[in-house]
Amino acid sequence: MSWLNRIRRGPSQSARARAAAVPEGLWRKCPGCATPLYRPELEKNQDVCPKCGHHLRIGARRRLDLFLDPEGREELFADVEPRDRLRFKDQRKYKDRLLEAQRKTGEKDALVAMRGRLCGLPVVVTAFEFEFLGGSMGYAVGEKFARAASLCREERIPLVNFSASGGARMQEALISLMQMAKTAAHVERLQAAGVPYVSVLTDPTFGGVSASLAMLGDLILAEPGARAGFAGPNIIEQTIRQKLPEGFQRAEFLLEHGAIDGIVDRRQMRQVIARLLAKLTGAPPLAEAT
Repeated sequence: MSWLNRIRRGPSQSARARAAAVPEGLWRKCPGCATPLYRPELEKNQDVCPKCGHHLRIGARRRLDLFLDPEGREELFADVEPRDRLRFKDQRKYKDRLLEAQRKTGEKDALVAMRGRLCGLPVVVTAFEFEFLGGSMGYAVGEKFARAASLCREERIPLVNFSASGGARMQEALISLMQMAKTAAHVERLQAAGVPYVSVLTDPTFGGVSASLAMLGDLILAEPGARAGFAGPNIIEQTIRQKLPEGFQRAEFLLEHGAIDGIVDRRQMRQVIARLLAKLTGAPPLAEAT
């Protein structure tokens, strides 16, 4: 019965020591192919699985670090914060949810705006933080995007946005829905002024964000496999009582049906967008983007 005694005693001291020697979070399983990935190597590959090419979700700060040139970055409108004007409460108070999300992510809200350079070309970039209440768009997100678009229009600097959102923030009700019209109006002003706006869809992009600023770019790009749409596929199937096509709302499906302009691997995103912006602005060819 020695095997029973080993079970009762638990792992040996040497086994426990080996387990303790492995740092927590050193490995990550790929959601696409379930391959265990060594985190330092995964980060070198910009969080793209080297086995199957699955693009893992990344935060707003990580995305901006990967996209912008290292020098000359400046965060914009960091003073814009969410407001609980309605004193909303469901199972918990909205202000408590905000505090928890701020502690979890280190962000004031779900959008980060930054000014910098892309292969030497001046740009303003906004990126959604999905871990902040699902990247939902409330007053602060809409206001920060609107200010970024206004700055780009005034100084004639291209705007690039990376969307990752579940949609409008229900805790802000109509105040949140108003941001759809506000952001759309600012995109229209950018287009009227001839200032390029590039929208990049990342996984996932749904709801009010997809119905406004995400789908209004002069160029609409997406990462491979990214899901984007207004309502989720389960809701659509329940509404129309039909089975949806394979890959419905994936980037590849959207490209095939003309909803987006292209699919770009994250590892080539800097170079591709830099070349596109150089053409749109009439800038000379960028050596780093070739």
